[in-house]
Amino acid sequence: MNELPFSPAADRNKQAILEVMQRVLPSGGRMLEVASGTGQHAAWLGANLPGWEWQPTEVNRTALPSIAAWARQVGATNVKPPCLLNAADPHWPADDETLANDFGLPFDAIYCANLLHIAPWSASLGLLAGAARHLKPGGLLLIYGPFFEEGDATAQSNLDFDASLRAQSPQWGIRQRSAVEAAAQLAGMEPTGRFTMPANNLMLVFKRP
Repeated sequence: MNELPFSPAADRNKQAILEVMQRVLPSGGRMLEVASGTGQHAAWLGANLPGWEWQPTEVNRTALPSIAAWARQVGATNVKPPCLLNAADPHWPADDETLANDFGLPFDAIYCANLLHIAPWSASLGLLAGAARHLKPGGLLLIYGPFFEEGDATAQSNLDFDASLRAQSPQWGIRQRSAVEAAAQLAGMEPTGRFTMPANNLMLVFKRP
């Protein structure tokens, strides 16, 4: 296991994310994960949600072997081979024929963790628009990560994190929850849930009407 790319944060938050999914999701369906990263979440969540067919994706081609390896490591046979996907693209997927074949069928849920703050705002808009296109009516979009909330005291750790992100790229930074929810509504998605998560993170839930 140590030879595979490993994210300590992904390992720490996997159980809390699973518990939210067990509360809001039905017992089974087709899940699309956007920005799967190392693949730890796909492996863990897929193994613990056996009724779900899990499709991991990544914008970075070099991450695909790691995602597949994590699924094999835990024996998550319901996790499909990872595919390329850029959330900001106006059409999903742009250049992956394997995933394109599956995109003829709508997904029951879409999950994305820790993307919005380390990508341009166009990726957030693309994620919301893509969810509106590819979810079944009543399907859910779950977005995990840090957010700023108007009227609530902001943890100093999030302020410091935001400053470090913007120092790396002016297009990065922690998003305002209200801005994400407003953009979701413009895309045709309804905000339906907010869950407080460990380490000053949130899980936001949106539904396609």
